[in-house]
Amino acid sequence: MQHLIGYIYVGLAALMWAFIGPLAQICFNEGTTPIEVAFWRCLTGALFFLIHAVATGQWRAEMRDVPVFAAFGLVGVALFFGSYQISVLEGGAALASIMLYTAPAWVTLLARVLFAEALTPPRLVALALAMSGTALVSLSGGAGSGSVVAGVLWGLVAGFSYSLHYVFGKTYLHRYSSVTLYSYCLPAGALALLPWVTFSQHSALGWFALIMEGFLCTWLAYLAYCAGLKRLAASRAAIVANLEPVAAAVLAYWWWNELLPPIGIAGSLLVLSGVFVVVREKTEPATDDDAVQHMQLQKSHEES
Repeated sequence: MQHLIGYIYVGLAALMWAFIGPLAQICFNEGTTPIEVAFWRCLTGALFFLIHAVATGQWRAEMRDVPVFAAFGLVGVALFFGSYQISVLEGGAALASIMLYTAPAWVTLLARVLFAEALTPPRLVALALAMSGTALVSLSGGAGSGSVVAGVLWGLVAGFSYSLHYVFGKTYLHRYSSVTLYSYCLPAGALALLPWVTFSQHSALGWFALIMEGFLCTWLAYLAYCAGLKRLAASRAAIVANLEPVAAAVLAYWWWNELLPPIGIAGSLLVLSGVFVVVREKTEPATDDDAVQHMQLQKSHEES
C-alpha cells in the first residue's frame, strides 16, 4: 500500500511539473520575458518554502554551508529556471520538456568525473540514444516563437543545470531536509536573476500563471516528490517522474495545439528510451553505497 501511495505522489509531482511550460506560455503571450517568468517562479517558490521552513522550524543551516547553497542557487536554480523558460519560448513547451530529460545523460558523465562511477555499456547506450534523439528533435522544428536550434541548446543547458541537483543532493540531503535547502537556494536564485529582469504589466490571468509557477510547479511539486521518495526507492521514483515530458506534450497539444512532427516524436522516444536505460540499470541490486545513500535520503525527507 505504501508503494502505491508513493507512486501516486511522484506521479502527481510529474504532472505538476508538466504545467511549467503551458503556464509560461500564458505569460509569454502577454509579453513577459522568460527571465521574468523564471524570476517570479524562484521568488514565489522561495516564499512558500520560507513560510514552510519557519512554520516547521526547518530554517536553520550551518553558516559554512550557506555560501555553497547560494552558489547552487546561481547555477542549479537561476540558470536552470531561466534556461528552461527560454527553451519554452524558443522551441515550445513540448520540446523544452523533452530536452530537460537529457539530464540523466549529464548525470552519467558527471558521476564518472566527480564520483568515478563506471561508464557501463548500458550507460553508453543511453548516452547514444539521448544524443541521437536530441539531434532528431533539433531537426524537427519546434512550436515556439523563435529558433528550434536555440530551443534545443537552451534545453540542453536546462538539462545540464538540472543534473547538478544530483551532485548537490548527494552531498547535502543527508544533512538537511529539502525544505531547508530550497529555503536558501531559491532566494539566491531569485537574487541572481533580478538584475536581468525586465518587468512588465500582467493581467489577472498572467499573475495567476506566475504564482502557480511557484506554488504548483515548485513548492507543491517538490513536496509531493519528496513524499514519494519516503515510500519508494529513488530509481523507481525516477521512472514515474518520466511522466513529465509526456504530460507536458499532451498539455502543449491540448492548450496550444503544439504537436511535434514524426521526426520530432521519434527523437523524443529516443531521448526517453535513453533515460529509461539509465534508470533501468539502477533498478538492479544496489551496492552498499547506494543502499546507504537511499537510507540517508529517506531520513532527510522524513524531516521535511
